Amino acid sequence: MAQSTELSTTVVSSPALAELAEHTAKYVEAGLAGAANTAKAYAGDLKRFGAWCAEHGLGPLPASVDTLAGFVTYLAESGKKYATIERHCAAIAKAHSLGGFDSPTDEKKFKVLLQGIARVKGIRQKQAPAFSLAVFKRVVKNIDVSTPAGLRDKVILLLGFSGAFRRSELSALNIENLLFSEEGLIIELAKSKTNQLGEAEEKAIFYSPELAICPIRTLRAWVKQLDRVNGPVLISIKRNGQPSERRLTDKHVNLIVQRYLGTSFTAHSLRASFVTIAKLAGADDSAVMNQTKHKTSTMVRRYTRLDNIREHNAASKLGL
Repeated sequence: MAQSTELSTTVVSSPALAELAEHTAKYVEAGLAGAANTAKAYAGDLKRFGAWCAEHGLGPLPASVDTLAGFVTYLAESGKKYATIERHCAAIAKAHSLGGFDSPTDEKKFKVLLQGIARVKGIRQKQAPAFSLAVFKRVVKNIDVSTPAGLRDKVILLLGFSGAFRRSELSALNIENLLFSEEGLIIELAKSKTNQLGEAEEKAIFYSPELAICPIRTLRAWVKQLDRVNGPVLISIKRNGQPSERRLTDKHVNLIVQRYLGTSFTAHSLRASFVTIAKLAGADDSAVMNQTKHKTSTMVRRYTRLDNIREHNAASKLGL
């Protein structure tokens, strides 16, 4: 036993292993990290939790079950949606994991409370609406591409829709990710929300017979105007109307989509509309998933916006 203790002391005091332990902590933190937007939301959630704990003289880390119960009750009574409350809990759970503490979210008492909040508030989330293909074509054709801003915006709409991109993926695109050919365009993806390990993933974009709505020809024209072989595809526009070298943020991608489609839509509507229109055209789930990079058919069905109760209803096929 004494020998084991002595060995343990030697291991802990080893400078080499101490340095390795620091690297281990770095990898553990990376393993617990998520998508950039999720991390940003978690940071805000933890800041809110910390401020609430400070106001009430409570410890945020590790937090007791009663502390967390009080916090989520406060969120619920403040009118927060269930999805928002759930995200706060996920952020707090991750903070405890990073700190090496047991999370109060795992306690049965807390889970019962969360279920009660879900029953009272409901768990239905507001989803980005889809648009019709006819409306989308009309909007795109009306964009003035005589200016750099107009051409860039047309790229955002056409590429976002045809590639079923998330706005963060659009923002992250680099020119070196684009592989043009006579058959179409292959876009190599870096990390994404569902691909945190950076595995090889690609999206295929195809030519349209209509020049005014062709995503590849529009993108080619834009890249030619940038006159670069690498760097961000989507960039901000200077006050003089010329392209800058600064990458466009995903927030601005969303604002640009809303400028053309209306404030009831978001950049996510491009992705949701791809799924809905593709499904209406007869595409099976596997073909849709090959572009969206969803992992399950369940997520594809969740994205499909077939909410016209008269147009999409089996009751009309009963033969009555």
